[in-house]
Amino acid sequence: MKLKLLRNATLKLNYGGRTFLIDPDFGVPLSRPSFTGRSQNPMTPLPEPIEDILAGVDTVIVSHLHADHFDAVAKERVPKNLPIICRPGDEAAIAQAGFSSITAIDCFIRLGPIILKRHPAQHGTGAVVDKMGPVMGLSFEAPGEPTLYWCGDSVLYPPLRDAAAATGPDVIVTHSCGAMWDNTLIVMDDEQTLDLAEAFPRATMIATHMEALDHATVSRTALRKAAKERGVDTRRLRIPADGETIELGVPALV
Repeated sequence: MKLKLLRNATLKLNYGGRTFLIDPDFGVPLSRPSFTGRSQNPMTPLPEPIEDILAGVDTVIVSHLHADHFDAVAKERVPKNLPIICRPGDEAAIAQAGFSSITAIDCFIRLGPIILKRHPAQHGTGAVVDKMGPVMGLSFEAPGEPTLYWCGDSVLYPPLRDAAAATGPDVIVTHSCGAMWDNTLIVMDDEQTLDLAEAFPRATMIATHMEALDHATVSRTALRKAAKERGVDTRRLRIPADGETIELGVPALV
């Protein structure tokens, strides 16, 4: 598998012979309102032109409908004939944007040799969960590929930990910026990311969704520092820069 972090939660994943674009946000820097008064959003540019991002993509995954995961520019620029995979309940809104090939993943779907499974995710705790709305995690499995567990916009909570354990991932992708809403954590912060890393000591962790939005509270530097203090090897906890590609194979049997 090859995983390229583009910006925030937007990923390009080559896996099992397919190229996935995950949670496309193509917004121009500072084109959307601030969450906290610190800065308009997104705070950083895309690392490459949109046409290069879209090159070779054959499947789009939209985890939920927040603008930093499927924005107005992406709705305009993503080709309308590309298949889109989403969570149940989002089909109508995506179709309204002009897309015609939409599959809601209820439990799992097969795409050739790839099995995609939907998993629990929770965008915060307490009352803020209703404000954030439903989200999802996914796992990817295919012969000759590492098993990938993508947590999505979620805090670390027992159903996520249990689903990851049942999946047995070789790679775990987290959203680790510690974003806050109403003084409540709505995605993982450094502590939760490292808790998950310690719970799955054989998995390679890839921390994303960082330094692009003004309600984030954890930087890449802060996460590296926290990992060092907790004794989590940063060769196993990967914290890619925007535009960086990580390539991983099936781990050797020990």
